[in-house]
Amino acid sequence: MASAISDRAFARIVAIASREAGIVLAQSKVSMVKSRLSRRLRALNIPSFDAYLDFLETSNDKQEMENFISALTTNVSHFFRENHHFDYLSTTIIPHLRKKLAAGGKARIWSAGCSNGQEPYSIAMTILKEAPDLAKKDLKILATDIDPEVLVRAKSAQYIGSLTTGLSDEIIKAFCTSSEQDGEIALTLKPELRNMVAFRQLNLHAEWPMKGKFDAIFCRNVVIYFDEETQARLFRRFAGILEPGGWLMLGHSERLSESAAPLFENAGVTTYKTKSNTLLLSTTEAQAQKGTV
Repeated sequence: MASAISDRAFARIVAIASREAGIVLAQSKVSMVKSRLSRRLRALNIPSFDAYLDFLETSNDKQEMENFISALTTNVSHFFRENHHFDYLSTTIIPHLRKKLAAGGKARIWSAGCSNGQEPYSIAMTILKEAPDLAKKDLKILATDIDPEVLVRAKSAQYIGSLTTGLSDEIIKAFCTSSEQDGEIALTLKPELRNMVAFRQLNLHAEWPMKGKFDAIFCRNVVIYFDEETQARLFRRFAGILEPGGWLMLGHSERLSESAAPLFENAGVTTYKTKSNTLLLSTTEAQAQKGTV
């Protein structure tokens, strides 16, 4: 097995990651990339990184391309991470959704880059805690991620060890059942939570199949993997698929790009609200549906 990644091989990895998923890999990530992709070489019994990349680019093996992207992404999350967003959901977004649903409308929330599922389930817990009656209305949470492996874990709704971080005793009592697994306590989320969330595999860098609009999008600690141009294009697409006055939540170290900022107004800490300029948004939406912005 090759002991190092050549400069040429790393450049190819950078190019593929950027092209397929918009992921930016700095030179400082060589050791991480080597460690993670070495597992793919062993799994396929391929002797070198160059040979692996030749296979990846010529075999048209979509599953291995997914494995490649999964290996390069970091899936770190916990329940109620950056809790101010869930406070905002309680105080501002849920009252808005209540009025909308009472008038016969529908409510849609998107957790984009949901990882192991803690984020969308935290959204569902917040709704059930603050307004349990809304779960009986036309309210749905879409949770997407590029990595099919984390989606399997998310759909299982079972968490153990460090994956349960962020769950208080009160939340565990209300929304979880406990069992023992390999000497540790495993928490399984109750059906009323699981029924609120639909998990789908989605590459944010590719075309989106969703046709309806969202009231809120949580896309936190995701765009840090993208370059500025890709971030700007994604923010404009988010603006096009959000309702006028809809909300976008970003991670603590993320900010809107300069080109996308005119589409939003600041609504709180890393919380943004789309402006109600219908002409601007309708143009953005039309382009977003084609994946051109």
